[in-house]
Amino acid sequence: MLRMENVTKTYQLRRQPVTGLDQATMKIEKGDFVSLVGPSGSGKSTLLLMLGGMLSPTSGRVLLDGHSLYERSANERARLRKRYIGFVFQTFNLVPYLTAIENVQVPLYLGGVPRGEQRDHAAAMLERVGLGNRLDHKPTELSVGQQQRVALARMLANDPAVILADEPTGNLDPETAAQVIGFLEEFNAEGRTIVMVTHDPRAAQRAKRVVRLVEGRLVGEAGLTVHAEATERVVA
Repeated sequence: MLRMENVTKTYQLRRQPVTGLDQATMKIEKGDFVSLVGPSGSGKSTLLLMLGGMLSPTSGRVLLDGHSLYERSANERARLRKRYIGFVFQTFNLVPYLTAIENVQVPLYLGGVPRGEQRDHAAAMLERVGLGNRLDHKPTELSVGQQQRVALARMLANDPAVILADEPTGNLDPETAAQVIGFLEEFNAEGRTIVMVTHDPRAAQRAKRVVRLVEGRLVGEAGLTVHAEATERVVA
């Protein structure tokens, strides 16, 4: 489903080269649930953006379902994202002047779903995440946890095969964070592939695999069942 082949990303910062990713190679099968962990600045978000077709590598290849993303035009990548990928962010990125249901309708509108079907489908998505009674509330009228559930409903609207989540529990209390991870587990059980960046060890342990990055390098992967005492092995 997702593959990186010897991917390097370098930036210029005050005229000095900075390495965001260094020769990263990994394979994520359909239906996998992978947590990316590591210190701040280790390259986790850079890797996630590259998998999503939003940040081109300096060298190497990124493939989505056999499509080499960065050998395609920006418009072609946008079409692939719309077809395959849903994003979840720590900051939710809800439109503040739209209601919950209108926020969920945005990707449906952009995807060309007939107007008459948009509201019913958006309402069903919000019902699924427990917000069937909050359809007409704006983000400021919702709790932080409810805002993240609106973001989950919006992400689900176009039925993505791949979910890329960047610190989806970062702004949440432990109980609400566990609820959000529970939803991600449900989506994964339905066959969706999930890649999640997280600093939260409790969230990371809920994934099937945990991949560690340090200073832009993939240095280790824990087993399928992750415990505090798990011993990392070097990624081949």
